[in-house]
Order: sequence, then structure tokens, then C-alpha cells
Amino acid sequence: MNGDPLYSIGELARLTGLTVKTIRFYSDRGIVPPVDRGPAGQRRYDEESRARLELVRTLRELEVDLPTIRAVLARELTLTEVAAAHAEALAVRIRTLGLRRAVLIAVAGRGSDPEEMAVLHRLATLSADERRRLVEEFLDSVFGDLEDPVFVGIRRSLTPELPDDAETEQVRAWVELAELCQQAEFRDGLRLLAEHLAAERTATGPGVRPDHGARLSQRVGPAVAAGVDPTSAEAATIAASAVAGYVAHGGPGGAGGLPAYLRAVGDQRWERYRRLLAVVNGWPAPETLAPVTTWLSRALPAAGRTS
Repeated sequence: MNGDPLYSIGELARLTGLTVKTIRFYSDRGIVPPVDRGPAGQRRYDEESRARLELVRTLRELEVDLPTIRAVLARELTLTEVAAAHAEALAVRIRTLGLRRAVLIAVAGRGSDPEEMAVLHRLATLSADERRRLVEEFLDSVFGDLEDPVFVGIRRSLTPELPDDAETEQVRAWVELAELCQQAEFRDGLRLLAEHLAAERTATGPGVRPDHGARLSQRVGPAVAAGVDPTSAEAATIAASAVAGYVAHGGPGGAGGLPAYLRAVGDQRWERYRRLLAVVNGWPAPETLAPVTTWLSRALPAAGRTS
């Protein structure tokens, strides 16, 4: 035995921290066979046996099955191959557990009934192709017949792409975003915004860059930041300028259409969609337009522009 010490099964148990029963189990199955027998047939193990047992214990703690362990010890499989395969399997399991956790957190937070829980679970476990179809159907309802090439880029910027290794927060955000996509009133509001942009580009030419509320922010933002009272005379002047800009850029409905546009762009669901989209895609949180749209909505009557 090359001078190596031999251990009884009890001694090996003390050295490895495994039970005698466990070592006997591995020994009987030829995974860690004894290297010798004592006069009365007692099993004897050496340092290599001890090393094999340590490896077996580690692999078992990693939930590697016994046939695979046997193949590793027989050098039919390398540790690298086994590690790669089990890492992939664990990734799938972690993702599945993450989806379940996300659904349970959502159910607990909302106090959902069984029917809503079933819906949340379905949305969370959609395949990549199913998620893509759901989003495409939503975006088609908003932009479908608008042929301006600019909408290709806008659609892309509004497309959620849940990663394969999504974290729980991303899954939760996806579920809520998917629910929003299926709300007809929310779709109608976004359609209004799309029509506004289409009309603006028709009136000013295709070279005009889409603003998504940027012009309103430029006109109104400083007043909001300065705390100007939206019912004041100063606010009326600013609001009149915002109305003129809306009309000049082809806003649907002319001056009378601005309140509807403000309701759409200031819709909390639109704000929520943008924030959820950022979470799903791992983007920075977007700036909110709510202070601007709220202030201008209050200032319009002072400017003599009621809805």
C-alpha cells in the first residue's frame, strides 16, 4: 500500500465527518471500495479512499447524482464537464424558482384571488416567443398603421426584453408591464400620443426629431421648478405659449386638443410603463413628465384654454 496508513470504516468516518452508514453505502456500491480487508474481514481504506469520499461528499452536496459521480471517479467524465452541465441545470432551476417567487410576491402584495394568481403565473411563465407575440400585438395596436419610419425606432425603444437570467424584480416588472399591455384604455392613450407625433411630423416635416414631451418640458419646466403658481397671470402667459407651440407642431385637435394630449402623456399608466420597461431592460429610471403635465393642465384655464 506504498506505506500509506489504513483506516477502519469508523476511523474514516471520524476523519471525513461522514457516518459509518454513509461510507458503507458508498462502499457497497463500488463508489469508494475498501482497498483491503482485516483478519476478520473488516474494511480498510487508505488516503486515496479518503480523498474520493471528500469528492463524493462535495458532489452530492451539489446534487450530482450517483451515476454521474461514478462516471467521474472512473474518469469517464471530467469534473469540468460535470460542473458545466450542473451549472446549466442550476441556472434553469434558479430561473424557475425566481419566476415562482415573483408570482408569490405579487400575489401577497396585491391580495390576489385564485383567478388573478393564475393570470400572474401565466404571464410570468410565458416563453420568449409568447412574450414577443404579446408585446408585438400591443405595439401593433398603438403604431400598426402609422408608416413613418420613425416609429420603427420608437417601437424598439418601447419593447421589453426580459433576459434569460432575469432577477426577481425584472420578472415582477414584466408581469405588471404585460398586464398594462392588455388594457384597452392604456392602448388608446398611447395611440393618441402616436397620432400626435405623426401629425407633428406631417406639419413640420420628417426631419423634425420626435420630442416626446421635450418641448413642453422646455416651455413649462422652468416655471414648475421655480414654483410659479399655475393659476397666476405669469402661468397664463406660459400656458398660452405652450398652446401655440402645440398648434404650430400639428397637435391633433388644435388648441382644444391639448388637454386630451396632456391627459394621455401624463397618464400614470404611461409613467408606470416607462419605469417598468427600464427595470425589465436594465435601463436607468426615466425622468417623469407628471409635474409638467399636471402644472400645465391647471394653467390652461388661466390662459383661457379649457378642454
